[in-house]
Formats: sequence, C-alpha cells, structure tokens
Amino acid sequence: MRGLTGKVALVAGAAPGNIGGATAIRLAEEGMLVVAADLHQAAAQTVVDEITAAGGTAVARSFDITDGQSYRELINFTADRFGGLHGLFNVAADLSPQNVGRDTDVMSVPEDVWQHTIDVTLTGYMRGIHDALPIMIKQGAGSIVNTMSSAVWMGESDHVAYQAAKSGLIGLTRHTATVGGKHGVRTNLVSPGVILTGAALKTTTAEFREQILASVRSPRLGRPEDLAAMVAFLFSDDAAYINGQSLLVDGGANFT
Repeated sequence: MRGLTGKVALVAGAAPGNIGGATAIRLAEEGMLVVAADLHQAAAQTVVDEITAAGGTAVARSFDITDGQSYRELINFTADRFGGLHGLFNVAADLSPQNVGRDTDVMSVPEDVWQHTIDVTLTGYMRGIHDALPIMIKQGAGSIVNTMSSAVWMGESDHVAYQAAKSGLIGLTRHTATVGGKHGVRTNLVSPGVILTGAALKTTTAEFREQILASVRSPRLGRPEDLAAMVAFLFSDDAAYINGQSLLVDGGANFT
C-alpha cells in the first residue's frame, strides 16, 4: 500500500493471536516502524520478536489504557523513539472472564464492570487521541483508527457495558475526524464481526462457529489478518479521502 514505508505506527492493544498483534505484524510488513503496546509487556514482545525475525522494525512497550499518564508516556515514547507518529490503532479491550463474563444486561450489570468497560474502551481510546492528535496536527498528516464491534448493531441481550462503550466510539470518532480533518488527520472506525482470534478459538465450540458461519455471506469466519489489512489500508495514502467512517469488516454478516 502506498505511503506507509518509513512511517510510524502505534498499536495500542497488541498481543499475539489477536487483532492488534496481527495488525502490528502487517504494518511492519508494509514498512512501517511499529510500537506494539499491551498491558502485558511479554505479550507485546512476542509480537515484536516475530516482526524483527522477519526483518521489520518494532519495539514493545507495556501500558495501562485506563491510566492517562501511562498512555501519554506511550505516545511520547513513540514520537521520541521514531521521530513522529503517523498511525494510531486503538484496539485494546478487557475481554477477561472477570470483566466481560460479568457484563450482563442493563438491569443486572455490576457498576464496577460498567465503569471499567467504559474506562478501557471509550475513555481509554479518548486518552490516546487526546495526546496523539496534536502531534499529528503539527505534522500535517496522520490516521487514527478505533475498533468498534458488530455487537453495536445487533443489540445483544447481554454485554450492555461493552455495547455502550463501543457505541460511544461513533461520536468520538466523528468528532475527531472533524477536529483533525482540515489538518490532514483522518479518523475512522473498523467494526469487526466474529473474528477467530486465539481467545475465540479457545472459548467457542465448533458447533457455535458453524452456527455463526451460517449467518455470514462469506464462506468463512473472519481472521485477525482481515482487520489488519483494513487498518493498513486506512493508514495508507490509498485511503486519503476516507474520514469519519464506520467500516464493517464482518464478511457480510446478516445480523448487521
């Protein structure tokens, strides 16, 4: 893709086997200088080791997306290490059983689950944008991509906090697209459907995956690499006139 070689990308939520890890690898393959960040340093380092073994350039960092100072230090580290910041991919989420496993409906969701989910997936993304956008505006160019979910369009009977947080990203993204757009900074959303991440493969049955596949217009379910390709496109010069959009990457699911 055009315009990626030598540019700097930060993937906030990069662990092996997930969308963020696959995206960090794809961006490095496209010639970008990548900071792969995750709550767990070892997870990010696994991704970086794969990138460097293939001849790419990447650095691993740990950060806590619920801590504004932690995210600010990550942004500053990226800009200082590589001399700029051209692409920010917000993909971090807490999908642990302790959190999403207790994310029920609006009548019974524990308040701590609600607040933590908002802190990670909405406020956390805002924190990264808050500190990345001025750098990109000063450069006169940049691309921010936030990760939503097809659950927003489905109206599931549970996971109310997750759906609410992801829905809020629509407003955040379009606002940021307006603020940054005239300065050459684009902001878009990717909305994955059912993606066979490492965690999904471990926690779903083959029968469940077949049921989901029956509702998808494509011949297979999604892979992390499918989202990685879309993010690479949105970071590239080929997407120069795409701004403020919500792009479904779900294989044409019938339920979106």
